[in-house]
Amino acid sequence: MAQSDSYQPDLDWSQVRETVKLLTVSVCQVESNMHVGDESVTTLTESFTGIVEHMAAINELLDTLEPSDIKTEALSHCQQTSDKIQTSIVAFQFYDRLQQSLSHVASSLNGLTELVESPERLYNPIEWKKFQDEIRGRYTMESEKVMFDAILQGKSVEEAIKLATLTDEVEEDDIELF
Repeated sequence: MAQSDSYQPDLDWSQVRETVKLLTVSVCQVESNMHVGDESVTTLTESFTGIVEHMAAINELLDTLEPSDIKTEALSHCQQTSDKIQTSIVAFQFYDRLQQSLSHVASSLNGLTELVESPERLYNPIEWKKFQDEIRGRYTMESEKVMFDAILQGKSVEEAIKLATLTDEVEEDDIELF
């Protein structure tokens, strides 16, 4: 016999079961999009690696030529291309940070699903505190911790984002550009 759902509710219908379904959908969406993003970034990374190798070969060839305006211009273009590659590598660092954050979201949603599915844990404040501590403990970026703490303190989403953004600005100053 099929379980009751919101399309055909009966006496067995449960808002908890409906919540679990929606949380599971959210996890699927996040993880699916992360997978697609990973594939794209892998392709881009391989392309940039090839470009760097070709730029090094072009530079070596240009260095063998006699000095000329054309050689100087070509070397200048090579340098500009190398600079753009470095800028792209920095963008990949921010993408990696996004992936890490989305991974935390998916993990938290999975954990919330497990908590809500378990009546013993659902109504136990100690279990909720333990789960919240686990979530916060996974965060590696200070801005994530600041946002999490703000929400648990009852701040609005807008306030939490503002606080995290201020923290992000400080963290960005610490990002190493290579």
